[in-house]
Amino acid sequence: MTDAAIELQDLQVAYTVRGVDRAVLRGVSFQIGQGESYGLVGESGCGKTTAAFAIMRYLPRNAKIQSGSIRLNGEDMLGMGGGNVRRLHATTLSMVYQNPAAALNPSIRVGPQLTEVFQLLGGAKEEALHRSEEMLHKVQISDPKRVMRRYPHQLSGGMQQRVVIAMALAKNPTLLILDEPTTGLDATVEAEVLDLIGSLRQEFGTSVLFISHNLAVIAKMCERVGVLYAGRLVEQGAAQEVFRDPRHPYTVGLLRSIPRRGVRKDETALDTIPGFLPRLGATLPGCVFEPRCGLAKEICREQEPDLFPLGHGRASRCHFHDRAQELPRIAPVRLPAAHVTNGKPLLEVANGFKTFKQEGQDVQALVDVSLVVRPGEVLGLVGESGSGKTTLARVTAPDEGSRLEMDGEPLAGKVEKRSNEQVRSLQIVFQNPDGALNRRHSVRRIVGRALYKLLGLRGQTKEDRAIELAESVRFDQTLLGAKPAQLSGGLKQRVAIARAFAGDPRIVLCDEPTSALDVSVQAAILNLLVELQTQKGVSYIFISHDLGVVRYISDRIAVMYLGRIQEVGDAETVFGGPHHPYTEALLSAVPNLEGEERTRIRLEGEIPSATNPPSGCVFHTRCPRFLGEICVQEEPPLAEVEPGHLMRCHIPVEELRRLQADASAAAQAKTTT
Repeated sequence: MTDAAIELQDLQVAYTVRGVDRAVLRGVSFQIGQGESYGLVGESGCGKTTAAFAIMRYLPRNAKIQSGSIRLNGEDMLGMGGGNVRRLHATTLSMVYQNPAAALNPSIRVGPQLTEVFQLLGGAKEEALHRSEEMLHKVQISDPKRVMRRYPHQLSGGMQQRVVIAMALAKNPTLLILDEPTTGLDATVEAEVLDLIGSLRQEFGTSVLFISHNLAVIAKMCERVGVLYAGRLVEQGAAQEVFRDPRHPYTVGLLRSIPRRGVRKDETALDTIPGFLPRLGATLPGCVFEPRCGLAKEICREQEPDLFPLGHGRASRCHFHDRAQELPRIAPVRLPAAHVTNGKPLLEVANGFKTFKQEGQDVQALVDVSLVVRPGEVLGLVGESGSGKTTLARVTAPDEGSRLEMDGEPLAGKVEKRSNEQVRSLQIVFQNPDGALNRRHSVRRIVGRALYKLLGLRGQTKEDRAIELAESVRFDQTLLGAKPAQLSGGLKQRVAIARAFAGDPRIVLCDEPTSALDVSVQAAILNLLVELQTQKGVSYIFISHDLGVVRYISDRIAVMYLGRIQEVGDAETVFGGPHHPYTEALLSAVPNLEGEERTRIRLEGEIPSATNPPSGCVFHTRCPRFLGEICVQEEPPLAEVEPGHLMRCHIPVEELRRLQADASAAAQAKTTT
């Protein structure tokens, strides 16, 4: 490795809570070389963001660095005064936060926020404006002048993230810290952001600390990875080596929690990690992972293992690192197959149109959408942000002439006009738990209110059921008295899921229900959903940008673009191909843990505005297999191209099969060469 850009040595950080110092980082040591990308992974609460804030010197007031050192380009950051720290923030250190909307000032247009960075570096106003436009071009924003006139809320999540990255890179930093920079982004935007980070890293020679729950993203973006658990670095090494041959039981557990290589729920159950993270500041005399480890022996409880060197820069903090992959499974190898009823639909949308008014213009959110969800079935919805997935899932009142039914009976668009049975039977889990949970109420009251309203439960019966729900979603029952503001994003999402299942629903609308969750908790939630599907016949409409998760849990999949269904069919048929060109592009953008190279199909431009959609096939402006005038002038119907497989495309299915097979063969030949 070249000289380190950043080096942490035995860093110990504690938070003072009610007058007691509670350990968060327990002697963390790692370094990142010049121009190197280093990934940091682990569950929420392991200390990843605390490590990042410690490097930035952005720790909260109740945080205390008890010992250790942080050196940036050899300079001791912990010994610096406030002025020198501000100098480093202005010239050397940058951080991209998980939520770009929170990182941008909502009351100031994008332009002044970006030009301020260059002005602080000494540039004149005109020079700062010019350099801001150049930087927005670098982050692939095609019309920077228009974007600079907008407020942050007028930009999509992907655009906001690119603006934040532009601000972070404006000063050509030595170290760029990325804290979950792609969480919540759809597959194509995520791929664009990752490509952007990679190209800018090469151009500027920037070192990167990449924090993410998505291990496939880490495998793609990072040369080395560190696995953090309860404030301890438990494994470290080359990313591909660690993911191919993990040498710590915790790493093994994380990898088993991910649906890899197209695995499906009826083939293999996702394994989970039992128990919970130790509480903040807990005394851990032995191995920090011992309470949850299936390989633990007496020595693990009494003696903390050293970080054993394994050669080639690899190390593992485990007494039995050579047996790590013998870790016993917690979940069954195979879950029982769900029984999908082919008879009467549970939920049906026929000729679904939905139009909104926005600034005096009609916005066509749904256009002639027809779908059914059968009892015990999981229907996955995929597509870029703005494609109409959430509008369809929320089944709000459709336009006149559309039909929306549940059990063959009309379903009112407004909840207050639905029967009690319809309200109990149809529940939703929203993507953003902050907006779905009452911040003034405790978790016990939030879940208990649903139990009372939907099932009429009171007293101890209600309390027992609340505890049972908490355990089912891996939520520590001792936190039932906490309020949402006291919980992490993952914990809040678990509360939202528990509330949705409080009334024993028949169909649950899941809008990105696992996007904020660690992979271990995600696996537990997915297994829970599958168990409820098989045991109680619960149906789901499941929306996610994680196509691996959608493939794992879905029986059928619908692909949406600009309010229209482009493709629908059985999960294996849709993912196995031949694909609609849009589906093909989505799948090509997904990173994988195995490091397999894929030919990326880039979609030019952004998704068109629903106020003025393109003529003919609405996808023709971005389609990599554009035919010509027929695509511009005629919109193809949603036709059955194979039994149970519908597609909206002018290209015959056999021609698509041939084109995609040729592209796959060419990519394979290139990889082999």
